[in-house]
This record gives sequence, C-alpha cells and structure tokens, in this order.
Amino acid sequence: EQEEQEEQEEQEEHGTMGGGSDYTLAEYVWIDADGGTRCKTKVIPGKKGVKLADLPDWNFDGSSTGQAPGEDSEVIIKPERVYKDPFRGGHHVLVMTSCWTPKGEPIPSNTRTPAEKLFNEKLDEEPWFGIE
Repeated sequence: EQEEQEEQEEQEEHGTMGGGSDYTLAEYVWIDADGGTRCKTKVIPGKKGVKLADLPDWNFDGSSTGQAPGEDSEVIIKPERVYKDPFRGGHHVLVMTSCWTPKGEPIPSNTRTPAEKLFNEKLDEEPWFGIE
C-alpha cells in the first residue's frame, strides 16, 4: 500500500495523472511530408486542462520532416482540435494541428485546409469520411 501511495505521488508530481499538477501537457500532433505523424509537447503552466482558445500557434524546423527547405525551414503549427490524452490521462491533451508557412500559407502536406474549404462549399451535404 505504501508503494502504491508513493507511485501515485510520483505520477502526480510528473503530471502523468490528473492529480496535483498545476500545468497541462499539450501534445501537438501534425502530419509530416510522408504522411507520418510527428509530435512535440508544450507545457502550459498554471492550467489544469485547456480549451482550443488557450493554445497558441507553435513552430518546428520543417527541414527535418521534409516539409521545408533548409534555408527557410520554419513551419507554423496551428491547433485545430483538442482531445483528452488517453496516454497521460488526467487533464493533459492531444492537439491536432495543421501546418503553415510563416507567411500564412498552407504547406503542401496540409491537406486539411483545402478539404475544409471544399466541405464549407457544400454545407448542405453530408461527407462520407472524416478528417483527423
């Protein structure tokens, strides 16, 4: 019983349970140039859970994922949807993102943006598949 108590305290301290942590781990997830998934974690201090509006845009070096040339490699990831993190549990979240250039243009592997545009043109129709 003492071991279980210590393990729970350690999990709470490291934010792996919803317990006493005063921050949220937001795992930003995006699709790379080859259609694989990539991710990185942002610590949101002072929050026990977040909404989409709480999450800022972020960036990464797109040359390492095949999404930008080395001389101009910044890629902006914009939060699109937020889900409870089933791996960390508690109030931590998975953040599905889309990829953009610093100039605000969708990068070629960002298929969500043109799909959303098409869906919005036909709001009276029901799509037979989902994006995410």
